[in-house]
Amino acid sequence: TLVYQVLRTLGYKTGMIGTVETRIGNEVRPSRLTTPDAVTLSGLLQEMASKDTAYAIMEVSSHAIEQERVKGISFDVAAFTNITQDHLDYHESMEAYIQAKKMLFDSLDASSIAIINRDDPASEHMIKDCPAEIWSFGFKYDRDFRIIDEGSDGMVLDLDGTIVSTPLTGTFNAYNVAQAYLICLALGCTKASVANALSEAKGARGRLERVLVDIAQQDDVVGPAAAPTVFIDYAHTPDALENVLKTLAGVKSNKEKLHVVFGCGGDRDRTKRPLMGKIAENYADLVTITSDNPRTEDPISIIRDIRKGIGKTEQVFIEPDRKKAIRSSILDSDIHSIVIIAGKGHETYQEVHGRRHKFDDKEIAEKALRQWVDRRSGRKTTRNLKKNPEAN
Repeated sequence: TLVYQVLRTLGYKTGMIGTVETRIGNEVRPSRLTTPDAVTLSGLLQEMASKDTAYAIMEVSSHAIEQERVKGISFDVAAFTNITQDHLDYHESMEAYIQAKKMLFDSLDASSIAIINRDDPASEHMIKDCPAEIWSFGFKYDRDFRIIDEGSDGMVLDLDGTIVSTPLTGTFNAYNVAQAYLICLALGCTKASVANALSEAKGARGRLERVLVDIAQQDDVVGPAAAPTVFIDYAHTPDALENVLKTLAGVKSNKEKLHVVFGCGGDRDRTKRPLMGKIAENYADLVTITSDNPRTEDPISIIRDIRKGIGKTEQVFIEPDRKKAIRSSILDSDIHSIVIIAGKGHETYQEVHGRRHKFDDKEIAEKALRQWVDRRSGRKTTRNLKKNPEAN
């Protein structure tokens, strides 16, 4: 998404195929799969070509690689971000999962460029025998790539001598921004133009996305600044959840409390459930365990699996109804609360027993946050501060 946004800002006709949506010209279509089947994918690329699209950016899933959905496609640039526990219900082992990803880089030719995050332990294996030109980077050991400043409102990065300011925050987003920068350079864009475009790029919908409501400012009314801070995020793996919670825990003040609302998907890797419970307990002050996409499983059974990873019982709440969990986490908050609703992010449905019901975390959170403010908006500060100091 960052690469797509940069290239569009620079004036290129660009198409995108990914987990959230597919974009061709000005048309936006929701995606059901990260990478479509081979026939559908070929049709999308042909459609882009017929509209004089200069670049096609796509997410290539491990399923797609192993099932040969992208076989026969010649990639100019391929990027390896990182690999963590996911999709083991399909691949059965991390070794098999990594090997599936590696097949993409093995398929590149000598004219291609592979951009590799050296900080990930799997990076060396990923590029072993890769015929493409290798561009590597990292923030841990590479002095040419540094996080200069980081806060809840964004970061300043030094990317091999180019200073990039971004509204995104978190170390994981530093890697995303750095790779988007290098991908665009590999496509022939100039350093300065990419840096300027990245300063405006907001990234993917549902990835540590701030939920905001417009509230009119009045002298005697609680304004938008005096409200809980609410984010939604797609984190549904142990590593992703730890990244987002670690980020928010690192930027919150001593007065603020971090409240995470999350669940795990049904009919998927069960081994990650207690791991995610433990991570939530380690980083958050409050934990609400709820449903994600239960599919054909009993939501209570999934919650029990998550709960096994949590040692202490205090400050842990159970609410199988995800809507109620989101609403209560926000409505019961105060101005010193940071609420992160994790697991579904951009998704606008909840899958239960084979059916996808309309469900949007952001929409529910917006309504709850607006209600939070409305409940306090009629309170005169001079009269009610004594009764309720946290209202201001």
